[in-house]
Amino acid sequence: MWACLYSRDPAGGDVSTASLENKHQNVKMAPRSVIKGVLLVSFSVFLTLVLGVGLPALLNALMRLLGLPETSVSECIVLLYLCFVLCVATPRVPRGFEKVNGKAVLITGCDTGIGYALAKHLHQLGFTVFAGCLHKDEGGEGAKDLETLHSDRMKVLQLDVCSEEQVNQAVDYVRENLEDSERGLWAVVNNAGISTFGEVEFTAMDTYKQVSEVNLWGTVRVTKAVLPLIRRAKGRVVNVSSLFGRIGNPARSSYCVSKYGLEAFSDCLRYEMKTWGVKVSIVEPGNFLAATGILTRDTVAAMANRLWSEASAVVKEDYGKAHFERQVAAVRSHCGSGDKDVAPVLDDITDAIMSKRPYTRYVPIQPHWWIRLQLMSHLPAAVSDLLYI
Repeated sequence: MWACLYSRDPAGGDVSTASLENKHQNVKMAPRSVIKGVLLVSFSVFLTLVLGVGLPALLNALMRLLGLPETSVSECIVLLYLCFVLCVATPRVPRGFEKVNGKAVLITGCDTGIGYALAKHLHQLGFTVFAGCLHKDEGGEGAKDLETLHSDRMKVLQLDVCSEEQVNQAVDYVRENLEDSERGLWAVVNNAGISTFGEVEFTAMDTYKQVSEVNLWGTVRVTKAVLPLIRRAKGRVVNVSSLFGRIGNPARSSYCVSKYGLEAFSDCLRYEMKTWGVKVSIVEPGNFLAATGILTRDTVAAMANRLWSEASAVVKEDYGKAHFERQVAAVRSHCGSGDKDVAPVLDDITDAIMSKRPYTRYVPIQPHWWIRLQLMSHLPAAVSDLLYI
């Protein structure tokens, strides 16, 4: 019933540590920044013109009607949107980079997708990578592919984040295979996750538990186990959340619940780790269905059959098959949508690991999703509901 959150990236190979900072800075200037900048600037200019001309006239007319002094608001609006352009549409400001120099990173969920691509990407940058794979012991293709690199800096290990035993064994393996265990582990990237869909009354309690067991409790379990090593290195904890960790969405409650919880855990951990010099960051990807294959028409069909067959008679009667099929069709219509390249996500995770001053949150999402996030986060719920629900 479950679909993984990841996709593959053919990138691989080694680069010298000496060229790391220049290479990483070049990555920061990827086409994504240009496209995002153009779209956001265009949107900003449009709103500036509309609000700069129409809103002042409306407000001044209102002031006259109320007998109050007219105020010039055009300049204020233009200034606000200039700040919007500078803060959002411009490339990220360089904040210095940590040297690799034998640093090691543990990544969960490396069988496919983002985890698989990130393992190869960080290995290419010179890190020692401990790639946790759920299906390594079963001969999973992702684990096999990573092992074919035949590098002493790519260490593939069996890791089910739901298993206390496997997590402890993985941490023991990491500790024993660090170049210098006294220096600790530089970073952990909690990337493993699963997703599904279904309205609340169609979603079984076991589904809520299983999704959270991986997305939330799996992250907590792994983080607690490696924190002594991370603290020793004054390193990084990077948790891969989601846009739906910030805003809810119909028919995705089990997923949203797990990601909202992950956001809260990350914030609390960040407060606690400040004393230890450990930086905690959250990465909130948007729609990367086309790149990750998290939902396909076949998986949606299989999930839909299960949801309908397991629903109670009362729910089936009250909702009706026509309503259910419309919801499934809406999910199916999104299959294959979104970005086809996970490079923006890899870019942000890399920055969280390497920057001397990483951000608290990274949001690699499409411009229209960014706008939706801002509106749903800041407008009164009654207004944002009218716009999007």
